[in-house]
Order: sequence, then structure tokens, then C-alpha cells
Amino acid sequence: MKIGIVGNGGIVQQALHCLQEEKIEMTALWCRNGEKGKPLCDQYQLKLYTDYEAFLKDDSYDTVYIGLINSLHYEYAMKAVEAKKNVIVEKPFTSRYAEAVDLINAAEENGVMLFEAIMSRYSRNYDAIITRLDEIGDIKLIQANYSQYSRRYDAYQKGQVLPAFDPKLSGGALYDINVYNVHFVTGLFGSPRSVQYFCNKGPNGIDTSGTLILDYQAFKAILTGAKDSASPSGTFIQGTEGTLIFPERPGVIRNVQLQKHDNKEPEVIDTAMEGNAMNQEFRRIAEVVDKNDTTQAAVWMMHTRQAMSVLDQARVAADIHFAADDVPLAFSEDY
Repeated sequence: MKIGIVGNGGIVQQALHCLQEEKIEMTALWCRNGEKGKPLCDQYQLKLYTDYEAFLKDDSYDTVYIGLINSLHYEYAMKAVEAKKNVIVEKPFTSRYAEAVDLINAAEENGVMLFEAIMSRYSRNYDAIITRLDEIGDIKLIQANYSQYSRRYDAYQKGQVLPAFDPKLSGGALYDINVYNVHFVTGLFGSPRSVQYFCNKGPNGIDTSGTLILDYQAFKAILTGAKDSASPSGTFIQGTEGTLIFPERPGVIRNVQLQKHDNKEPEVIDTAMEGNAMNQEFRRIAEVVDKNDTTQAAVWMMHTRQAMSVLDQARVAADIHFAADDVPLAFSEDY
């Protein structure tokens, strides 16, 4: 896998560092402002583009990494797919479910693979959780909390709306932070029977914190995410015979514990020491691209589709409207 980079913000800078550590070749970078992109290109020896069409014609790479604001994911990913590049899109995958399905259809038509950069998905420890679920008996409740006070919330309270709190740019707590909880649960259990979202909203109608309730009929999942307040992160999968305890933010899968009701000491069930979660993410994506493992890529995209469906249903339930909701699809209206 050889990578072309889209963007120059903080997440891109993290990605560049991780890609370099993994010795994954990077060849080019596109950003709107060449002056801001030049230092990164000099540091990582990348060719700089400010013309996206010219960037996509560069045949020195086969995979595009998109680290732009949420509302631009669909547009830039679609153009890359149509240029027959594989695409890694930062979370959330798109602004709405219809865009996700449209991208998936376009990727199939163009014979390329799509990936969502949601770190938990690529963890071997996350895979191992599935093999231990039977040991806790019948699942009854899942509780997940990822609440982190945003550095941008103070500015928002003063009337300065930055992308993280802008509905025009597909911001908000659900898409920025609770999305990790959604992926953690839907990646293990698939689509719920129904979705409800109860949230606190700011003056522009965006959610600053909230709780999702996913009904799986046999059990319920309560997923909380906040950008206006903070608390320790953690996830509990509660069963009739025990509990799986995950005491971390849901992007980094480590220290997973299995507590049986008849045992005093929990068992740590990690199967791998994975180090940096973003490194692991790129490592596994590179394996799939290099092997042209379209089956694994399709399975991961199925999980993205399920997560995007939950996010979309939650927004409808909470009456949160994005500007992207009013934009026609680029590839097909049939989804």
C-alpha cells in the first residue's frame, strides 16, 4: 500500500507520524492552502498539491487517506473512488447513511476498497472479545461512556462556532465522540431493532452531549458521549454469568477484563500488545490492501454501514439537521 494524504490538520499530522513508524510509503499530500501543507511535505518528503484533480491523477500511490472535516468526507472520498483509488476515511465515515451506501456502491462499481479509520475495528483484542462473549451467559445490558470536555466548548459558549459544534459541517457529540461507542457495539452485535437518542443541545441545535439507547430485543445498550462535560471512560457488557469490562476510551482496546460471578479476580483477556492504536489501524489496512482481500474489506464496510444507520436514526430521533441532508448524492439516488 502506498498512500496519498488529504488534509493538513491535527489528525493528518498524527497519521503521518504513524505511517512513517509503520514504514508505509507516503508520496503526496493535498491541501487547500499550500503554505500550510509545505512544512509537512518538507518533513515527510511528499509532493504537494493544491489541485485535487491533479492529486488524484498521481499514480505514485494506490490509496487515499482523508483527514478532513466531517462534512467533506463524502465529496472527497467519492472523487477518489471515481479516480479508482482505495480510500481510508476518518470517522465518522460520512454525514448520513445515504452517502455511506452511495460510496459503497461506487467503490464496487470502480473495483476499489473503502475503509473507515475507526481504531477499535482493527484491534486483535477487539476480535478476541467475540470469542469470549458466551462465557458471560445471556447478555442483558451494555453500558458505554466516552465523555471528554472539548477544548472548543468554551469558545462555543461564547458564540464562536468551530467545526466540532457546527451542524453545517456535520459536527456534534454523536458524530465526534459517541461514534466510538456505536462502532464498539454494532461491530460486535450488528444492527439494533430500534434507536433512540436523548441529547443536550446548544443554541444552534447541535448536540453537545447525549445518550443513545439501542434495543437489541434480548438486551439493551446505553451509549453516552459528551463534549460539554467529562467523566472516566468505560464499557460494561453485562450477562447472567459474568461481565466483560473495558476500562478505556473505546478507540484503544486493551486491559479487557472478564469477571465471572463466581470468581473474585477478573481475568485479563487481551491477546496482543498492540501499542499505538492508529499504528495498528494502518498496519491491518495495509495487510488487506496488499493482499487485495476484498472479502475482509467488505465485512468491515458492512459494519460501517450498520454504524452509519444507527447515527442517522439517532439524528432523526433528536431532530438534528445537517447541511449535508439537503445535498443530492453524487453516484446514485438508489440506496
